[in-house]
This record gives sequence, structure tokens and C-alpha cells, in this order.
Amino acid sequence: MLIRPCRAPDADGLVALWVACDLVRPWNDPHADIERKLADSPELLLVGEVDGLVVGSVMAGYDGHRGWINYLAVHPSAQRRGLGRELMVAAEERLAALGCAKINLQVRDGNDAGQGFYEAIGYTRQPLVDYGKRLISDE
Repeated sequence: MLIRPCRAPDADGLVALWVACDLVRPWNDPHADIERKLADSPELLLVGEVDGLVVGSVMAGYDGHRGWINYLAVHPSAQRRGLGRELMVAAEERLAALGCAKINLQVRDGNDAGQGFYEAIGYTRQPLVDYGKRLISDE
């Protein structure tokens, strides 16, 4: 798999991937998420290509204190081949190069496969309660 930064022309394929992986929610506009990331830190939105097709993605963020992972996705037809692990290693390397000491991520309640994946690659469940507040409506 070739892992590279996302480019604007990748947006539709990336959104299709996220839909196929059930990552899109009605209250988030995935195209707006891509546009915002490309404007902020495009080097941290990575796509994975196999034979010229986008089959994976990971969006990393770093605020100077913590790193974050969003939109880790591997197309269902390409799962269980180590591609998700490759994408995470690429994101971790980029975050570490920025000085990031710790990565946080969120997994939706009930996503047992996602939780198992992260535990298998060394992430541990944290005793936290997640809060959020929308500042810009995508609806």
C-alpha cells in the first residue's frame, strides 16, 4: 500500500470510503471535514492506495499537547491485511516527528471490532468521559 497525504481530488473517493466503513454521521459533513483538514494540516490526512485506488485513510491532529486520530478506515474488501496497522504507524510517525508524546482517539460505543483493533496495536482504554460542543454546524 502506498501511503501519502490526501489531495483535494481525493475527496469524493475518501468520502465513499468513509461511507463504506460507516464512519459518516448526519451531523458531520465529511467534505467539510476534508476541506478544513487540507486548509489546516494536509500532511496529517493520509490516504492509502492499492493499485491506484484509495482503500484506506487516517486523519491525525496535534495541538501541541496531544495527538488525535480520526477517520481511520480500511475498505471492507481490504480489511484484515494489516493496512489499518500500516496507516496507524504512518500517523504515529508523523505525530512523533512533531513532538507529540501521547495520542488519544475515540471509538464509538458498541464498535467492538474497532476497540479490539486498537487494543491489538497497543492502545489502552482510558477512564475518561467524552464531552463535545459543536461550534460550526455542518447541517
